[in-house]
Formats: sequence, structure tokens, C-alpha cells
Amino acid sequence: MAALSFSPGLEGVVAGTTAISSVGKEQFGLTYRGYAIEDLAAHATFEEVAFLLIHGALPDAGEYARYRKRLAGLRELSAALKTVLEQLPAKAHPMDVLRTGCSALGTMEPETEAHGAHQIADRLLALFPGMLLYWHHFHRDGRRIETASAEESHAGHFLHLLHGRPPGELQRQAMDASLILYAEHEFNASTFSARVTASTLADFYAAITAAIGTLRGPLHGGANEEAMRLLGRFASPEEAEEAVRAMIAAGEKIMGFGHRIYKKSLDPRSPIIQQWSRRLAEAAGNPLLYRISERIEAVVRQAKGLYPNLDFYSASAYHLCGIPTSMFTPVFVFARVAGWAAHVIEQRSANRIFRPVADYTGPAPRPYPPLATRG
Repeated sequence: MAALSFSPGLEGVVAGTTAISSVGKEQFGLTYRGYAIEDLAAHATFEEVAFLLIHGALPDAGEYARYRKRLAGLRELSAALKTVLEQLPAKAHPMDVLRTGCSALGTMEPETEAHGAHQIADRLLALFPGMLLYWHHFHRDGRRIETASAEESHAGHFLHLLHGRPPGELQRQAMDASLILYAEHEFNASTFSARVTASTLADFYAAITAAIGTLRGPLHGGANEEAMRLLGRFASPEEAEEAVRAMIAAGEKIMGFGHRIYKKSLDPRSPIIQQWSRRLAEAAGNPLLYRISERIEAVVRQAKGLYPNLDFYSASAYHLCGIPTSMFTPVFVFARVAGWAAHVIEQRSANRIFRPVADYTGPAPRPYPPLATRG
């Protein structure tokens, strides 16, 4: 048997094939089913992108109108799911609420031949913002909100439920662009987790629940929350520069910088969300947070040669949209469920269960000692 190579974290290992997205490929850049992320973020809506990922092609005008109407019609929570959400602790992390809600829904609306992967994907896409915000408002002020809203866009729907009023157009557009940027990114940890779970022929909900649990970890989905906590410590760019230089000298990790894929290049999503952060700051007449972000970026790039990833400027953009920091990673879920769904569907289309091997580092074979002789 040929010797097998070991790559910690499976870095550089080709674990499968996909037609859904290209990531870090010099000749392609970041694309969703062949469409450049720059074009999608500039010209598409999140609903178009979700349809592209889940259903395989960009919708025509009629399909687009019907899809937005379909998603809007799938936003209402069942009474049983509301009961589950009300029983969850008020101090639970919002990611744990989504993970539990998704798993519970799998028992209430199970996968069947008539209610299959595409239908469940659309349902979860439509439902997740209302699921989180029903729990949030119930435990914050005792209100049982209606999770249907007149907002046509997914981004506007979330902001409307969060704040109890229609969002401004700039905030709606910025959130829409953010959802597009977060929607898909090839075999990242949570997507790979979903595909591994799907490869066992587990149901669709199990695969998405596994993905949410994987995204819960701070090394994957929590970087934008940590970036916001960092930004919030400083009252000026000068103070931020001094503190960050000290952090770097002490060997501390600066969250929101560096990426396993984009080691020697800029994350192509970063300049897009950076421009939205700048526009939101200018519109609010409050450029401080953006200027602090710029200064930290300059210091980290000069000192460590690292570029910001999508999470770094997403932090200030979300803050300027009035989103609580604890909800930053759940917003990731609202978008990435489209990519996860696409990968589960693709995995099932040509399935082989994942079963890698491991290098053994334990003791050499040894005799079993009788109990009486031990110690």
C-alpha cells in the first residue's frame, strides 16, 4: 500500500468535486456557479443568488417574482416551533437558538418525498430570521411577534423584524450585499460538515444542524463578533494603533485577518463589504468606527502582511445597521444556508460516504495485564 500523506486540518487536500463555487482559483476568482462575486454583489439580489445556488440557475423575471413571493409565504412559524423557542433560555447564544430550532423543525416538518431538499431549503431560508427574532423579542420584552412582514427582500425582512420598523434603503442594500457575500464559499468547515453528514444519508435537517454547530465555533463563524469587540475598545484610530501594535508584539491573534485560502491575496469579498461600511458610516455622520477599522487594517498589513477577510469590515457594517453583536454569526447562517443546501443536494447526487484514515500515534502493541497485577 502506498504511503499516505498527512495534512493537518486537511489543508490542501482535495476532498471532493463541486460545481457550486470556485474559491482561490487564480483563473476564476470567487464565483457562484460561474458568476463572479463582484458582479453578483453589484447587480443581483440575495434572492437571485439563493435561487442560483439552491435551484441551479439564475431565475428569469417570472421565476424571480414567484420565488420572492414563495419565500415571503414561508416565513410564518408554527405554534409548536414558537413553543420550543419560548422554552429556550433567555441567555442562550443566538447560534444555539438556530441550531435547536432547526433540529426541532426536523421533527415537526420532516423530510419526505413530497417535502424534499429543495422545499426544506427554501423553508429554512425564509424561516431563520423569524425563528431567531421571535425568541429574541419574546425573551427581551415578552412580545410574541408576527414573523411575516410586508418586506419583499430577505435583508429587509430581517432588519424590519429586528427593529420593528422598515429599514432605510441604504441599510437594506448593504445587508442584501452582505448576504450575497456570505452565501457560499466552497468546502469551508461548516459546508464540509454538512456534506459529511449528508454522505451518511442522514436527513436534510441533520446536515444543516451539523453545519450550524460547526459555524458556532469562533475560529469559523465568530470572527466578525470578535472583530466588533476589538473595534469597540477604542475611542480613536491612534488609540487603536497603539493597542494593536502591542497585541501583535505579544503574539495575540487579531480576529478578522488572514484566511486559509487567501494567504497571499486579498479576500475578494473584503473590499466590497468595506465600501458598504464606509457608505453606512458616511450616511450616519459617524465615521469613527470606520476610521478605526482602516487604521487597524493598515497596522496589521504593515506588521504581519495579513489582509482583512470578509468578517472584519462586516463587523462595522452590521453595527451601523443596528444589529446586536451576538447576532453577527446568525446573519452568516441566514445567508450560508443557501450554500449549505446546494452542497447537501450536490453530495446526494453522487454520494460516497466520507471515511478518511488517521495516523496512529498511540502505544505499540502490548500484552493485557491481569487486574490483580496492575498498580
